[in-house]
Amino acid sequence: MSAAKSRSLAPLRTILAFLKPYRGRVAGAACALLFTAGATLSLGKGLQVLIDSGFGGGTSEDLRSAVALLMTISVAIAVGTFVRFYLVSWLGERVSADIRKAVFANIIELHPGYFETNRSGEIMSRLTTDTTLLQTIIGSSLSMAMRSSLTLTGALTLMFITNFHLSLIVTASVPAILIPLLIYGRRVRSLSNKSQDSIASVGSYAGEAIQHIKTVQSYTREVQELAAFETEVEQAFAIARRRIRQRALLICGVILMVFSGISAMMWSGGQDVIGGTMTGGELVAFAFYAIMVGSGFSTVSEVWGELQRAAGAAERLLDLLHTRSNIIDTGSEAALPAQPAIALRDVVFAYPARPEQPALKALSLDIQPGRSLALVGPSGGGKSTIFELLQRFYDPQQGSVTLDGRDVRELSLAQLRQQTALVSQLPALFTADVRYNIAYGKPDASDAEVEAAAKAAHCHDFITALPEGYGSHLGEQGVRLSGGQRQRIALARAILNDAPILLLDEATSALDTESEYHVQQALENLMQDRTTVIIAHRLSTILHADRIAVVDQGEIVATGTHSELLRDCALYARLASLQFREEPVAEASSASPPDSADVVDLYAPG
Repeated sequence: MSAAKSRSLAPLRTILAFLKPYRGRVAGAACALLFTAGATLSLGKGLQVLIDSGFGGGTSEDLRSAVALLMTISVAIAVGTFVRFYLVSWLGERVSADIRKAVFANIIELHPGYFETNRSGEIMSRLTTDTTLLQTIIGSSLSMAMRSSLTLTGALTLMFITNFHLSLIVTASVPAILIPLLIYGRRVRSLSNKSQDSIASVGSYAGEAIQHIKTVQSYTREVQELAAFETEVEQAFAIARRRIRQRALLICGVILMVFSGISAMMWSGGQDVIGGTMTGGELVAFAFYAIMVGSGFSTVSEVWGELQRAAGAAERLLDLLHTRSNIIDTGSEAALPAQPAIALRDVVFAYPARPEQPALKALSLDIQPGRSLALVGPSGGGKSTIFELLQRFYDPQQGSVTLDGRDVRELSLAQLRQQTALVSQLPALFTADVRYNIAYGKPDASDAEVEAAAKAAHCHDFITALPEGYGSHLGEQGVRLSGGQRQRIALARAILNDAPILLLDEATSALDTESEYHVQQALENLMQDRTTVIIAHRLSTILHADRIAVVDQGEIVATGTHSELLRDCALYARLASLQFREEPVAEASSASPPDSADVVDLYAPG
């Protein structure tokens, strides 16, 4: 039995290790717990004195003394309970906060591949719901269990001291209590795990629907999404109902067994009082202790179910806490030039979620320091994957990615990623104000620097038109801005970051023609003396690149200048021709940078 118990509560004991930094408060709570338990147990003796000496003494002084003793014990219980409740509740909140921080600190370092196979909604449920459950256990239920265990042990001892014969009647019901406690406890834990998982699924589904609310409403899928959500909720409720039923049966059985024993004890004790072998005060005191034993068992049985549920939550949190990133950070720093060269050598890579479908196949590519390279090709060809490897969000299964001749796996992640500034086609904005989003990569930037970056990205004018200017909040994921505005904010962030390597995932794709022209001018200045890699979807961007690489099905099929590729690469010539509505390709090749009004989107990102 003890081995099974040890196994079942092992995750919870691991979580309790978070209490170690607060040993002083734990000791204070333990002392208050012992003091309160002792004072509560002494209440039985106070009741005996009240009945035998106070009521039976025959004088007001005897009654006054007995009542004064009861009041003293009550005050002691009240003070002890206050200290215990405060300290234990503080510990519950503190440990819950520490667990959340520890789990989030680990999650934030995990490789992106982890989130391909684990839903963010479920992770957030673990981080919030499960830690809240543990806070309740540590800050309340565990204290109740310890208090009940102490009073149960003390009351059981005092019962035997008061009347050995009656105590045997009460303790005879103990095995009948332990059997359902063990059997139903296992069932409760299993159902608790399923219940928490189902709740996480509900939260994940709702979060996804809310995040894409415009798409849901645009396709008039409200009714279908509601029906699907109701199905998820009902499944969670069905599991919760089974868990509640098992816990209710557990508590019901324990209470029935305990108070059946107490009833038998009262009948036998009443006979002793009638026969004169026991005083009324002794019987009341004994009954008080017996009730404490019964309520102690009842509380422990109830808390046992909570502990089983908390153990399941602890398992899920420990799973997050102990998950390690596949990207190993060496922490090594190296001297790098101001304009580092980049090279990919025989790189073979497949995403963890699609291991049988290589995204890159023995790909080799050189990017000269201080020069720009454009990556073009059909959607899904591997262009964005190259960006992922350059920032080391993933490691290739074969081959290497080097920075100034050093394998990026030899560099610290911080140093590597500080070398790059990224502007993606779908920019990520945070639920904060404009200044925070622009200065995200350089939080100590001055207001003048932030404004200069915004002007360079052609977004200063619309920012100043916002209600609070640079202090205006953008809403979740920048929902209060248009797509073009969000992209210009992201471009301003990259300009302010001033990194030696610039990664542009078609940074002008969401801009109108006039804005694109001005931003293109800013990009030309930004790209000076920087190693720049561009995922190019527009010819205007391609023409500004020193070199162009055509990527198709995970391979480099051709490299060269715009004119060379028009002549030698049929795929490039076909893709380039699609960008002109009326002008022939030959004219495009001889023209200076075209007016962006003549350029249209080429294809979806790769």
